[in-house]
Amino acid sequence: MLDLTVKHNELTAEQFIELWETVWGDGPSLEQTRLAMKHTLFRVSVWDGDLIVAMARMNGDMGLNYYIKDVVVRPEYQRKGIGKMLINELRRFINDNGVKGTDIFVELCAVPDKIPFYEKFGFEANEAQRLKKYHHVE
Repeated sequence: MLDLTVKHNELTAEQFIELWETVWGDGPSLEQTRLAMKHTLFRVSVWDGDLIVAMARMNGDMGLNYYIKDVVVRPEYQRKGIGKMLINELRRFINDNGVKGTDIFVELCAVPDKIPFYEKFGFEANEAQRLKKYHHVE
């Protein structure tokens, strides 16, 4: 039985990079991650004792748009309902902060094998194509 703790807005850059690297390999630089954490609208992390096991971030303008980023669950903790916990925390944030009685656009990007997970929450693909570019800062 897991004894998990959910924390809001406490995720540090170091913890972010640690989790990132459990799933995606080499993480971003500490400096850029610190800046990202500072400017993230909402951060949620899940802990098993002193071990960070999951995270997610929310960016957005608080009125019309929210964007879910960096949903990560340590591989050995996957398929235990933790991803669902993260999404529910993000949805709670939107409900607590959004303008009552309005519709708010919430989007995310998912790799193909994770799409069924997000579809359970009502996310669906549309005709838009995601365009990306890594811009090298000089």
